[in-house]
Amino acid sequence: MAVTVSLAVLLGIITAVLYRSRAVGFWPALALVLFGFTLASTGAGPTVNQLLTNLVTALSNAAS
Repeated sequence: MAVTVSLAVLLGIITAVLYRSRAVGFWPALALVLFGFTLASTGAGPTVNQLLTNLVTALSNAAS
């Protein structure tokens, strides 16, 4: 759960920075956020969550 929350915050910050730097407009940023919520509610949600968990675990083990 802690990994999910911090990753969500990190991706939210990245989205906000891209929006503020005008690399992404408001509507495309909103579409990306809504796509993320929609993807999470499909059958792919647990698979994506497991992939991200394994990636974070691998990165933390490589840093140790």
